[in-house]
Amino acid sequence: MQSLTWNEVRAHRLARQFLHSPAPRMSVVEVVRNVCGIHAQVMPSAELSLGLRVEGLTRHQLATELWERRSLVKTYGVRGTVHLLPSDELALWLAAFRANSRRNDGRRLEYLGLTPEQMNDMVAAIGDALEVEQRLTREELGVEIARRVGVWATERRASAFGGQWPIWMSAIGAAAHAGTLCFGPNDGTRVTFEPPARWIGAQPAIDGDEALRAVFRRYLASYGPATHAEFAQWFAMPASHAREVARSLRAWVEEVDVEGRRALQLADDRPARGARAARSVMLLPRFDPYVVGSHPRDELIPPSSAKHALATGILPKRARTGREFLAGPMPVLLVDGQVAGVWEQHRARGRIAMRVQTFVRLTADDRRELESRVDRIGLVLGEDAVLSFGAITTRPHL
Repeated sequence: MQSLTWNEVRAHRLARQFLHSPAPRMSVVEVVRNVCGIHAQVMPSAELSLGLRVEGLTRHQLATELWERRSLVKTYGVRGTVHLLPSDELALWLAAFRANSRRNDGRRLEYLGLTPEQMNDMVAAIGDALEVEQRLTREELGVEIARRVGVWATERRASAFGGQWPIWMSAIGAAAHAGTLCFGPNDGTRVTFEPPARWIGAQPAIDGDEALRAVFRRYLASYGPATHAEFAQWFAMPASHAREVARSLRAWVEEVDVEGRRALQLADDRPARGARAARSVMLLPRFDPYVVGSHPRDELIPPSSAKHALATGILPKRARTGREFLAGPMPVLLVDGQVAGVWEQHRARGRIAMRVQTFVRLTADDRRELESRVDRIGLVLGEDAVLSFGAITTRPHL
């Protein structure tokens, strides 16, 4: 059995995530493919996540890939959250989502006060409406759903993201996973939806079990070594089902020891022994794939960083360790692959003012590296960006 250190694992992950050396400009789709999709619930974060991984990519060029070339598709992905995925792999991901024996579906329906039949009716209505109308805003789609299943679908409300949404919107993610809905380009400030078959072409049928095995291997390639339970957490899958998928991959994976902790890695893609990336200091946006997908959390977010985060007063009172809000909902400072601070950005005097609150002492070289990282963020966003240090006030995204 191979033995690795966490330093070697972090160096391997940073390289696989294109965070140590960005990929060439024309590799944007391959980057999205390799990191298992880009979280796009907050679109500015998606722009930064990709812009930091692809040399010279700007938010406008990303929009071209998404809405003109359609090489990427925006839809509901892992954990039911909005992601950017390669258009030529949408069928693979949808098959994997449908094959996932999600343990919380029944509980969620109970919380929403819906029967399985009502949810299925709304999903079918979404597909029918988009097939007939082709492109609809969210408001227009709501009208079509009410016309097909009844006004209860728009009059009943459910709590979501700190507000109240019409109950029919709880079916959007399920419709996306059924392959009948994806995002279209905004109509002004209004979200629109399209049928994927029209937007990016008909999708082939793919076996669900094969799709799950492919996704598990992809996860190990970018976030491994990892355990089946860590994959289950990332994919929102019951751990028992993830264990079955892992067992079906015996011919492709092997166990590895990481400082006394056993995990899985691809047998033909082992991290190099003794490998350690050069000192790296970078800023990652909310819900960056590296942070969301990396486990165990206490290696990603050291106890000292979690303690400092709790002491800032910006985390909700319900925070237990602080890690739950640093692994996604907060933009973070990363030093050698570990969370070492938080940051925020504001517009001031025609520029983007970026303030970093560190949990560790930075050297002069570290600060110079951060200056270059801030310059890169400015290029991605198409604006001048300036760096400062001090306490921040930005709170975690809900």
